[in-house]
Amino acid sequence: MSHSGGDAPRIPTEIDRIAEAYLADCARLDPVFATEVGVVGHDHLLPDWSPEGADARASAARQALRELAAAPVVDDVDRVTVATMTASLRREIALEEAGERVGDCNVIASPLQAIRDVFDLMPTDSAEAREIFVARLRAVGGSVDSVIAGLRQRVAQGPPHARRQAELVAAQADDAAAAIATNTAAIAADAALSGVLRTALDDAHVAFAALAEVLRTEVAPAASPVDAVGRDRYRRFLPAYLGADVDPDEAYAWAAERLGAIIAEQSGIAAQLVADGSIPGAMEYLDSLPQYAIDDRHAFVAWMQDLSDRAVEGLSGTHFDLPPRLTRLECRLAPSSTGIIYYSQPSADLTRPGRMWWSVPPEQSVFHTWQETTTVFHEGVPGHHLQLGSAIVSDDLNRWRKLASFTSGHGEGWALYAERLMGELGWLDDPGDLMGMLDSQRLRAARVVVDIGVHCGLPAPQHLGGGIWDADKAWQFLTESVAMDRAVLRFELHRYLGWPGQAPSYALGQRVWEQTRDDALAMHPEWSLKDFHTRALALGGVSLDVLADEMTR
Repeated sequence: MSHSGGDAPRIPTEIDRIAEAYLADCARLDPVFATEVGVVGHDHLLPDWSPEGADARASAARQALRELAAAPVVDDVDRVTVATMTASLRREIALEEAGERVGDCNVIASPLQAIRDVFDLMPTDSAEAREIFVARLRAVGGSVDSVIAGLRQRVAQGPPHARRQAELVAAQADDAAAAIATNTAAIAADAALSGVLRTALDDAHVAFAALAEVLRTEVAPAASPVDAVGRDRYRRFLPAYLGADVDPDEAYAWAAERLGAIIAEQSGIAAQLVADGSIPGAMEYLDSLPQYAIDDRHAFVAWMQDLSDRAVEGLSGTHFDLPPRLTRLECRLAPSSTGIIYYSQPSADLTRPGRMWWSVPPEQSVFHTWQETTTVFHEGVPGHHLQLGSAIVSDDLNRWRKLASFTSGHGEGWALYAERLMGELGWLDDPGDLMGMLDSQRLRAARVVVDIGVHCGLPAPQHLGGGIWDADKAWQFLTESVAMDRAVLRFELHRYLGWPGQAPSYALGQRVWEQTRDDALAMHPEWSLKDFHTRALALGGVSLDVLADEMTR
């Protein structure tokens, strides 16, 4: 991607100004987002989740679209910015206009989790930081009131909630204040703030209890007992998360075929490990080997950190350019206990490093490293940390491109691409680690089948009893398909049921990344694999359709 001026610093354009202004609007209207991406000045606030708040966010998106359409495009950077912003904002506005952005309620990515989890990102190592933390904690009540207002409008006007999600989020609300409290030890020890902290935590507990009550007595009784959103709603969700248009039926058929290919690869490894050659037998055998078992969560985090550090050292300068300003990935335990592993990107000024969080379920006592080696590559390097960090330290991109231009298909698709690539580069020669990577890939293919099958009401396979896909058939399918800890897998299923279109974006995004690489290297035989990675990551966050266009121009 070229820009005006050769090697001279790029001069910001009108398109950059529009993108920066929209980023500022997003940060102002969603202070949780501001904290996540490191835009300062909003960390003492929480979002307005009411219908009016949703309208304000949609109005900002429409204004940005109008301004982009009228502004001159100066160079290639502008062209990519316009293409990506236009595609992303149009898809988001379509969801808002369909009523999907008011009263959102699911187990992983709705207002309750945003309010609860943002405190994980907030430092408490200075008096000023502790004051900001307490100020935000005191804002919980008002923000939760706005969540309730959004829920009530959704109940009145639709689209309908799913009863399962309302009940599960109510249970999460019961424990939300306690989860926040795990971050407050330094504040409790601060004599100037300890009393205010206790009052604020008590008030937060009351607010979350009120939210739980509304979910149980107003939302759940009015909600649909059916988990599926239906094909029409699904066709709005899937492109928004994928960053490209795709036919659900074609994607479903592709995922079923890919799943079969992954199972065949696993069977080949299993034949080398156990006498009966069965995949479950091989996984049971791997679980029994002491070299893969860690029975202390802190020791497991230390193992993740060591592997991440070795990946950074081993990959830098070979198949990737790791920016020298990009700090190392930090591995941490999350205060929540949902079972998920997630990445939080560095702050805009790099004072907060990129972090990989492990949310350990209370019942999980043993960690099997053969399953999680690939997870470190997914979340760290060459996965999310390299991809998102490379954008943040870029000198050419405006801050919206660096911090806010994230679609799941592009970002998570890259992370899955990175998993498979590490096998190709020799980092997964250990049969256990290779089996773990394939199990991860198998889960991602399986959930394309589950997500599309359930939400679009497709016919279920005969071995599941036929009929139409539902939650029970999905659970049977997943337990047959992957070796994940059952408590974590149950949460995964609840996530798919409540967040339609997001889970398939991983494997479908990986498909686009792999095809784009093959097409780009065929079109540019002078490029090395490192050249492709460098050029693709230099684009920052783009939608997948823009990625494919840019890399094959």
